[in-house]
Amino acid sequence: MNETLLESKALKKDLAAILLAAGYSSRIKNFKPLLPLGNSTVIENSIDSFLNAGIENVIVVVGFQANKLIPALENKGVKWVFNEKFSEGMYSSVVEGVSSIPPHVKGFFLLPADMPLIRKETIDILIEGYNHSRKRIVYPSFSKRRGHPPLIASSLIPEIINYDGTGGLKALLRKYEEQAYYVDVDDEGILLDIDTYEDYLNICERFENLNQKITVTRKQVIDI
Repeated sequence: MNETLLESKALKKDLAAILLAAGYSSRIKNFKPLLPLGNSTVIENSIDSFLNAGIENVIVVVGFQANKLIPALENKGVKWVFNEKFSEGMYSSVVEGVSSIPPHVKGFFLLPADMPLIRKETIDILIEGYNHSRKRIVYPSFSKRRGHPPLIASSLIPEIINYDGTGGLKALLRKYEEQAYYVDVDDEGILLDIDTYEDYLNICERFENLNQKITVTRKQVIDI
């Protein structure tokens, strides 16, 4: 194992992932985090993106319909925090999430919970980019389009907490564009979220196709 991989493996213990799942899902009739996807749900697949990459410190911010969501989170063994101000919008959930990060954490991923197609390999590439660049923010990019989840240095947490939320986190991070680093990933999932029922059907189809490719690959290996 080369030095870069060793550094990335060690760093994973000092990273966290915050998933934002407190919103109303107002643009789709169903509660997005608990929509079925494969053999589980949207939120569980979003969580697995990080757990499968070795990020053990996963924190889910809940709010609307928290009572329905919490059992699924406890079943996955991940931490959850309740955002009492979830009606004020997503930035309030960002603040709640970063406020719950343990002191030893050096950086954190941030992901809306309705983006369940992020690949493990994408998480690994972001960590390598963070190690290599020593920048405060690392973004994934697909076809020259920036996506989620960014990996953000914990040194920015005080400013995130104290910011008034105007323009959301994107507006705040824009101030640090010179301290940002972009990594190209072969993962369109960094761009795909669920805003409409059509988006959900698209993600279900892509999820099924991806799993079919994995199954075929494994079968070929077994046959060999």
